[in-house]
Amino acid sequence: AIIVGSTRPNALGPKVGDWVFEQSVGRTDAEYELIHVADQNLPLLDEPLPAGSGVYSQPHTRAWAEKIAPFDGYIFVTPEYNHSVPGAFKNAFDFLYGEWRDKAVGFVSYGAAGGVRAVEHWRGIVANAHMSDVRGQVTFFLTDDVTDGEFTPREFQARAMDDLFTEVVGTAERLARTRD
Repeated sequence: AIIVGSTRPNALGPKVGDWVFEQSVGRTDAEYELIHVADQNLPLLDEPLPAGSGVYSQPHTRAWAEKIAPFDGYIFVTPEYNHSVPGAFKNAFDFLYGEWRDKAVGFVSYGAAGGVRAVEHWRGIVANAHMSDVRGQVTFFLTDDVTDGEFTPREFQARAMDDLFTEVVGTAERLARTRD
C-alpha cells in the first residue's frame, strides 16, 4: 500500500502520492494500492484498549484494520510538520498494531528540508510496531521540486523510487515467509 499521510487541504501529499503510484504502474513484483489517510475519516484515537490488544470496538477502527491488514509492505508518503510527523498520519498509525507488525515500510518524504526529520521520527515509531524499515528513501524539497505550485519530480528521484519499491518488496517477501 502507498499511504498518503497528509490531510491538509490543498496539500502536496496527494500529488506526491499520485506520482509514487504512477511509478508503480507496470511493475510486476507486487500489486499496489493508493490509500489516503484523509479518506479514512478517523477521529482522534478513541479506542478504549491499546491497539496491541487487537480488540477494536469502533467501526472506523475495524474498517481501517481491514484496509491495512492484507498488505505485506507499505510506502509512507509523509510531509514534515514542525520537524516531525503529521499528527493525522500518526493518529491513523496508532489505531492499529498487529496489522503493521512484521511488515516492511519505506518512505517518500517532502518538505522544506525534504521531510527527512519526519522520516527519522517515523523510523523510531515503526520500530515499536516491529516493522522493518528499509534504508532507501525518496525526498522532495519544496524549494527544488515545486515550481509555481507544480510538483516536478526529477529523473534521479524516479530511479530512487524504483530502488525503493524493489527494497520494500524484497523485505516484505522475506517477512511474509517468517509470518507464515
